[in-house]
Amino acid sequence: MTDTESAVRSLLDTDFAVPITDRWFEDYVPGATFEYGYRTVTEREILDFAAEFDPQPFHVDVGSAAAGPFGGLIASGWHSGSILMRIYADHYLSRVASLASPGIDEMRWANPLRPGDSVRLRATVRESRRSRSKPDRGLVSTRAELLKQDGSSVVDLVFLNILRCRPRYPNE
Repeated sequence: MTDTESAVRSLLDTDFAVPITDRWFEDYVPGATFEYGYRTVTEREILDFAAEFDPQPFHVDVGSAAAGPFGGLIASGWHSGSILMRIYADHYLSRVASLASPGIDEMRWANPLRPGDSVRLRATVRESRRSRSKPDRGLVSTRAELLKQDGSSVVDLVFLNILRCRPRYPNE
């Protein structure tokens, strides 16, 4: 188990009925909502991520950021999305049935993520349907939100994941 997995946990009284290592297409029921958190973001990780991937002044320079449009250092939106993806992969997305994702839709960065913010993931299954051309799998549409401690949204997007269906027989 990674440091992220041990720090982040289910936040609702109900979670999937099965563990992530036994989760199949059929376990993603439309309307179900799951929350996992908290992960606290540090100044160092904001600076390190931005230095490598998004070196804009309000992401890499504390002094410049203080005088900039956000009044202080903020994480890159891509960093925020990466944190969301990590929690999503560690706690929501099946380890045995996930095949791929053709992409995401409607990605929005609504509010800045700052050093010291604690975030959680809210994932809501929007739709699930079995593939017509490949009946051993299905498509799951999930609205995923990375929320700060005050409930404001940092990242909001819609994933489409391709998942295997539960085998009918043990060795299938």
